[in-house]
Amino acid sequence: MKKDLTIPKVKDVFVAAVYAYNPSFEANEWNVYLINNQHEAIETVLVVSKGKSKTKSTSVLRKKLDVLPAKSFAKLEFIQDEVLALENQFLVSFFQGNQLFDKIFVFQPKQIQVKNLTEIPLLSDKGVLAS
Repeated sequence: MKKDLTIPKVKDVFVAAVYAYNPSFEANEWNVYLINNQHEAIETVLVVSKGKSKTKSTSVLRKKLDVLPAKSFAKLEFIQDEVLALENQFLVSFFQGNQLFDKIFVFQPKQIQVKNLTEIPLLSDKGVLAS
């Protein structure tokens, strides 16, 4: 039965850690976004995130979005500086039409750094894309 399931490859959906100024705290901070750069909306989006290393782990965060429209993005979470040294995983599952899509996006330890900033699709701020 398992061999009968086909889950297609996720294209033009990204997870990015974006570095931006927060006027409330008068400081720059890292926030994680889910980006839908497709021409169709994605629905029933479930995101499960966690950070881990050999000796440490974070609590698991779960987030649900009913719909993420085409060419749009949603803020998932603020990420604390202490967590940047861990491997941070974001398991993203969603439906498009009647098809299920699923991908694990990973930020390697210390990948989220100012020196790694790059242009991020659909966002005006720079950030780091998860692989």
